[in-house]
Amino acid sequence: MDTLILAARGTGFTFLMTVLGAAMVFFFRKQMNDGIQRVFFGFAAGVMTAACVWSLLLPAIEDAEKGGGIPWLPAAGGFCAGAVFLIFLDALLPQLYPGFGRYGENGESTEDKKRASLLVLAVTLHNIPEGMAVGLSFAMAGTTGSDGALSGAVALAIGIGIQNFPEGAAVSLPLCQTGMRPRKAFLAGSLSGAVEPVFGILAVLAAKAAQPLMPWLLSFAAGAMMYVVAQELIPQVYRDVRVNPGMLGAIGGFLIMMILDVALG
Repeated sequence: MDTLILAARGTGFTFLMTVLGAAMVFFFRKQMNDGIQRVFFGFAAGVMTAACVWSLLLPAIEDAEKGGGIPWLPAAGGFCAGAVFLIFLDALLPQLYPGFGRYGENGESTEDKKRASLLVLAVTLHNIPEGMAVGLSFAMAGTTGSDGALSGAVALAIGIGIQNFPEGAAVSLPLCQTGMRPRKAFLAGSLSGAVEPVFGILAVLAAKAAQPLMPWLLSFAAGAMMYVVAQELIPQVYRDVRVNPGMLGAIGGFLIMMILDVALG
């Protein structure tokens, strides 16, 4: 029970940081011009790229090594599965938006809606293994009774929580740009992080069964995120121009995420 409470607190913190990030939609919805929007797209691309490497693929490889398996197999297999899943989803979305590529009455493009839907899905998928990772880390700390393991679980929750702040903003702000009302965009951005406490607690309840699947889940989320970065975010950063502030946002997002992941372990 104590382990469940600790896991609930840890994943609750990461969810709260997502909510705070999504709340940025109330501060930037009116002032955001095309240049600022490019910066946020670029920043999201940088954050998600760094998270793929340091928060997802490297831990997946390390977990596979500890399990005695082939280190690169779950990382490569899960990565490809995540990318292929979103490729099929990308092909399905035009059927969900029959007017894909045309502009509606309010001037918003259904392509923007598709892009926002992919971003929400990718971030949500990314948050599932992160929530499980936090839950499993607290489960391990509770099983071993080690102060070091508990400190590591707390550090992991803090690191994931910090990175969730820009992720929440990266979901709510693009949704608002497609014409969605700020309150609905905030709710969607917040809900993208709600899966973390749910799957974190489920991971604690089924710690032994979930542990072997973690490398595959982590790399699956990485593949889904990289597809969105390459297919949707980077093209928006460089749309119609060669050099723009979005490029600086991408570099800054990658740098910040790398420093956080390395510094916080």
